[in-house]
Amino acid sequence: MFSKQDQIQGYDDALLAAMNAEEQRQEDHIELIASENYTSQRVMQAQGSGLTNKYAEGYPGKRYYGGCEHVDKVEALAIERAKQLFGADYANVQPHSGSSANGAVYLALLQAGDTILGMSLAHGGHLTHGAKVSSSGKLYNAVQYGIDTKTGLIDYDEVERLAVEHKPKMIVAGFSAYSKTLDFPRFRAIADKVGALLFVDMAHVAGLVA
Repeated sequence: MFSKQDQIQGYDDALLAAMNAEEQRQEDHIELIASENYTSQRVMQAQGSGLTNKYAEGYPGKRYYGGCEHVDKVEALAIERAKQLFGADYANVQPHSGSSANGAVYLALLQAGDTILGMSLAHGGHLTHGAKVSSSGKLYNAVQYGIDTKTGLIDYDEVERLAVEHKPKMIVAGFSAYSKTLDFPRFRAIADKVGALLFVDMAHVAGLVA
């Protein structure tokens, strides 16, 4: 590993100053956002390796570029480890964020104009759960549920009422800024009642679940 100080100092001091300031900010504050957990030195080392230089469209063994034999091994390792970690039969480790993962799910299971039922951004949902400024709110007919302002909990009766009224193709059970545990059995029952797909977005708590 090269020292960033040696490589950047004197070449782009403005960039280095911003990098150092961000590192200091992280040192001075306690980060309570699960999806912004502190990256280990081992992960940083891997992300700063020669793997960064490789373009690898497609999947292991089925790439659109040559010279992918080594990154194929890396992705295969990640897939197997993710499956083992979460007890899953399948895993896709390519999305670099929860937003791109959500987009992939929508494109795979929905058609433009389909109705989705997701948590309102104003009530703790995520942009990709149907917010109008997001592609999820532009490509799909997004209906939003929220919390009971008296209890601070998701209003499951409202979720069921909206599901019965709008007959969504997909119900999104997930959040970005909601501190309570979701009632997944209730979501499952509601989805089954209206014949909807149930999509669980657990990006913000995946590390805690694992």
